[in-house]
Amino acid sequence: MLRKFLFIYFAVFTTAVASQAQSEELFHKDLYEIADAERRNHTNIINFRSSPFTDNYDLKYHRLEWTIDPAVLYISGSVTSYFEAKTAGFQEINFDLVKELTVSGVLHQGQPLAFIHHDDDRLQIFLPEALSAGQLDSVTVVYAGAPPQTGFGSFKKATHAGVPILWTLSEPYGARDWWPCKQDLSDKIDSIDVLVRTPEVYRVASNGLLESETVVGNEKIYHWKHRYPIPTYLIAIAVTNYAVYSDFVPVPNGNPIEVLNYVYPEFMTDAQTATTATVQVMQLYNELFGLYPFANEKYGHAQFGWSGGMEHQTMSFMGGFSFGLQAHELAHQWFGDKVTCGSWEDIWLNEGFATYLTGLTYEHGLGTQSWTGWLQNTMTQITNMADGSVWVNDTTSVNRIFSSRLTYSKGAMLLHMLRWKLGDENFFQGVRNYLSDPEHAYEYALTQDLKGHLENQSGLSLTEFFEDWFYGQGHPSYQVQWGQGGSGTVQVTINQTTSHPSVDFYEMPVPIRFAGAGFDTTLVFNHTFSGQQFSALLPFEVETATFDPELWILSANNSVNEVLVSSEEAALRNSLRIFPNPVLENLNLTFDWNRLPDAIVLFDAQGKQLQAISPQNNVVSIGMKDLPAGLYVVEIRVGEQVILEKVAKI
Repeated sequence: MLRKFLFIYFAVFTTAVASQAQSEELFHKDLYEIADAERRNHTNIINFRSSPFTDNYDLKYHRLEWTIDPAVLYISGSVTSYFEAKTAGFQEINFDLVKELTVSGVLHQGQPLAFIHHDDDRLQIFLPEALSAGQLDSVTVVYAGAPPQTGFGSFKKATHAGVPILWTLSEPYGARDWWPCKQDLSDKIDSIDVLVRTPEVYRVASNGLLESETVVGNEKIYHWKHRYPIPTYLIAIAVTNYAVYSDFVPVPNGNPIEVLNYVYPEFMTDAQTATTATVQVMQLYNELFGLYPFANEKYGHAQFGWSGGMEHQTMSFMGGFSFGLQAHELAHQWFGDKVTCGSWEDIWLNEGFATYLTGLTYEHGLGTQSWTGWLQNTMTQITNMADGSVWVNDTTSVNRIFSSRLTYSKGAMLLHMLRWKLGDENFFQGVRNYLSDPEHAYEYALTQDLKGHLENQSGLSLTEFFEDWFYGQGHPSYQVQWGQGGSGTVQVTINQTTSHPSVDFYEMPVPIRFAGAGFDTTLVFNHTFSGQQFSALLPFEVETATFDPELWILSANNSVNEVLVSSEEAALRNSLRIFPNPVLENLNLTFDWNRLPDAIVLFDAQGKQLQAISPQNNVVSIGMKDLPAGLYVVEIRVGEQVILEKVAKI
């Protein structure tokens, strides 16, 4: 079998890991609760598909005007929608709206229009005249009613400390339960105004900036204005007796970003302590992924009666304020809100990124978790079962879409391995390119879009990687054997098995740390087939070898075993001479062996083959006059033996 030698890099490092078992358990409790709550809330996904009746227009603007009393499960008001026809002869517009809500009228420039509210939850509106393609128009729908209590509650009434609270949570298809809308993953609304009238004792949380609070008798009208594109499912309101305070995120050479917090009065003291974490986390995300996408407005939190959180654009709704939950929901403002997955098959673009960014906070010393502990726990959760892909192969299953093991954790580890394969510079720049691409920024994207940006940045083809790690199921296990000869040559054989037949082999750069005599060095081997053998020279006696010490590869049940190097290699070296070393022009090799070498190969320090010679006698000369100064490696192959020697060119 051909033995391959690889010099990727030599990195000397030491690592100290502290046990954070209790903190890690708390973090993963956060993750499980987030995923579990989202699963429970999304039971209606199975019974809903984007309506073909809404494909023929492009939404531009909504003015959403409602009257809400959080003590009463009821909504009344109007929604004015500006839209642009996408086809010629556009004579009617359709919205998604449940039949439980009663439409009292539809207006066009103040005049009533005919409409039909169908049993399939479709509101069909007949325009006074046909529109041409690209023509802008608007309609106003006036309606009222008690929204149905479907799923976990897209329009929910509850209490806290005996005080009423009402909130909405529409992901993915709950908006139609409480307002006439276009439910899809293709058309973002360019901007919105939200005006909510409520008893004066309450406050209203929503998207964007609070434009005004207007007192009308014993009521108040809260006007929120949002001027960024937004998916239907991220429009939200919450109403109760909120206490309000703000944190501010410093921005170098820019205006601070306000973090506006609407919390229960009884939770005010605890919240003010907890939410300072968001300031640190946003500073990190700003540095890694570009400035907060909605910096001209605000970020914020609104406390609500749900066990998890929801990344409503510019104001996440929060069931609590644990560090992990804050980091996760804030991450969604980049991944899920600025760039939104265009298919539920690709939900990992939202949830995998948000999970990995939470992990990155620990890598950068934020929170109470250890980065190593987070990685270990995440890998353990994924590999406790042998199957499962990041790709959602069944979008009719809520449990599959919002699987904490696959969509969240394995999606996060897919990103971690891409970072390892591409290197930090290419990975983070490629992700920033994906976020800033005009086709995806404040729009929708698919997995292929992210893959393309990472390939363009790195120059690598990632087709096989995504076939294995995105579409393929399961994970690898590695069996490593190593031994060191008296010359310092370390020989390594790496075998691999896979947990699921959908992937026969995972090609990966494999790091192994060798330690001894007070040194430790990591070698990275480009593992392209099971049973592949590698050789490298180390300037110290190796005592231990550790597979993947920094936890870059999702794997389980790995083994590392030392094997003795044969006495045959030692005998060969005893009669081998390589001189002069350092060399100026010609490098000479002599040997007194029973057989001639099969090949003598010269490599540069990066592992690039420069010359290959088939010896005809026991004296060989290699011309090095024209080579630049530096370190080189001579590889001598004799049957199953491989001898490596370092040579300095001056």
